[in-house]
Amino acid sequence: MPTGKKLLVVVTRRLPDSVEMRMRELFDARLNPDDKPLTQAQLVEVVKTADVLVPTVTDHIDRAVLSQSGERLKLIANFGNGVDNIDVATAVQRGITVTNTPGVLTEDTADMTMALILAVPRRLAEGAQVLTGDREWAGWSPTWMLGHRIWGKRLGIVGLGRIGQAVARRAQAFGLKIHYHDRRRVAPDIEENLHATYWESLDQMLVRMDIISINCPHTPATYHLLSARRLKLIRPEAYIVNTARGEVIDENALARLIEGEHIAGAGLDVFEHEPAVNPKLIKLARTGKVVLLPHLASATLEGRIDMGEKVIVNIKTFLDGHRPPDRVLPSML
Repeated sequence: MPTGKKLLVVVTRRLPDSVEMRMRELFDARLNPDDKPLTQAQLVEVVKTADVLVPTVTDHIDRAVLSQSGERLKLIANFGNGVDNIDVATAVQRGITVTNTPGVLTEDTADMTMALILAVPRRLAEGAQVLTGDREWAGWSPTWMLGHRIWGKRLGIVGLGRIGQAVARRAQAFGLKIHYHDRRRVAPDIEENLHATYWESLDQMLVRMDIISINCPHTPATYHLLSARRLKLIRPEAYIVNTARGEVIDENALARLIEGEHIAGAGLDVFEHEPAVNPKLIKLARTGKVVLLPHLASATLEGRIDMGEKVIVNIKTFLDGHRPPDRVLPSML
């Protein structure tokens, strides 16, 4: 890292004002006031000259980009919890440290997950459209627009990490029975506190759940974890909620099964090819079978500021010659 002058820190998207102000005070911060995503060609130019790159989930820092990085680039401080947008292995091979912002989005994402768990069975979005659409509401009726009770139902959480556990705590208050699948079983005291039942076999859990919540990261091992084969195991009365990453679910298969009434519905905040949304899912949303949100799970001002503060801490720690607190290694993925 150069000494005697401020680091050139390139931020690829607009961040909260307080975060950008602090970055300008500490670094030679090149910001993006227009908030337009950088093209791959622009990212290549950035990695040739920057000391630190601060990307987001919309920036694909792959091998092709990293192979053209200059000698100055020594840190990629991702503004986000997941790092599936970064080829971490290639970065490490080139002597570039990668960090992320874990933990700060846990409660916000769990809140939105719980909102979707409620919204889909209780037809909240569909009901709201009745009052804002063209048809006039005829008033309350005993049999009109009936949803389904969630109290007493089984919730299967795929990935019982920080967010999965936060979802489980909320779900307990709504009377849901907690089940989970993870590549590693959590500690006994966590299971006891959450009254959680562990399933080593994801297939066996899916067959028995009323609601399934996806809360695992996107890695090569979790791509289409809910494949067409696994989706067919899910009961026709069950619902799926995803606030993790769209790539974890085979979207086309999910849409087909919901359309054919083999799965009751879904609440999705993330999509396989963001920002593009599968037209089949949009069609299902118009019929009320699916609730779609534009990647809002972590979208709170408090959360974004906390993320920015973590990015700054990681940069300053690295600049001081210490290991950043949120360093990511390939072995962790």
